[in-house]
Amino acid sequence: MLIDIVSVFPEYFDVLNLSLLGKAQDKGLLEFKVHNLRDWTHDVHHSVDDTPVGGGAGMVMKPEIWASCLDDLLGIPPLTDIRDADPERGKNSNAILVFPNPSAPTFTQNDATELSHADHLIFGCGRYEGYDGRLPAYYEAQGFDVREYSIGDYVLNGGEVAVSVMVEATTRLIDGFMGNHASIEEESYTGSEGLLEHRQYTKPASWRGMNVPEILLSGHHAHINRFRRDEELRRTSEIRPDIIEKLDCRTLDKKDRKILMELGWNVSGDFPRR
Repeated sequence: MLIDIVSVFPEYFDVLNLSLLGKAQDKGLLEFKVHNLRDWTHDVHHSVDDTPVGGGAGMVMKPEIWASCLDDLLGIPPLTDIRDADPERGKNSNAILVFPNPSAPTFTQNDATELSHADHLIFGCGRYEGYDGRLPAYYEAQGFDVREYSIGDYVLNGGEVAVSVMVEATTRLIDGFMGNHASIEEESYTGSEGLLEHRQYTKPASWRGMNVPEILLSGHHAHINRFRRDEELRRTSEIRPDIIEKLDCRTLDKKDRKILMELGWNVSGDFPRR
């Protein structure tokens, strides 16, 4: 996978050479190219932003600077008028354009899984009041796959943190990235149900007067699996009841139903309801 990242602070992404991300590059699974957006400016101050049309605080990143950069990364000629756009141009591209935006849909594990199968991702890191709103529409009109994602209900100073989150969530799902693939198969938000994962413990079994649950020391794998499943249902019910509401009651076994009913859920319909 080739990942291009565009930022006005390219040095932020030195962290991509650390830990598993660095090892994945050494193995040839990933290639990162980080670009300074200011390299596509032509004025003496290397300005990438201007005041917002219609007034208001802050500065907005210029579309012409971004487009010059992205056109080069995509290997396409610039358009002088969007009405001349060929909507089939981007259909032959293997690149996906990804822009973090606090006003966009929330980035999920399913999105990370989908992006992990891409050959080429281009991430654009906005700053200030963000990028000009015409930018995504410009590339969508040419048939490119453009995604805008929020990583949560809060606002950051820039897109670098959000891009780092999406890059890590995505790349760890690439075949060969993790030493033990099973470690990513039993995690929160993973699988058809997406339940929150049960708590994990390690040695020593007793630490500062606190003991790991006795059942985990029993060696009885069926009982251990049931204990963990019950905890996943309880934790998800408490922290993310919206996930419980999406469960298919037809797939729940008797013990699942018993636990959910104890937690106040009605499981007689298609989906659990409080």
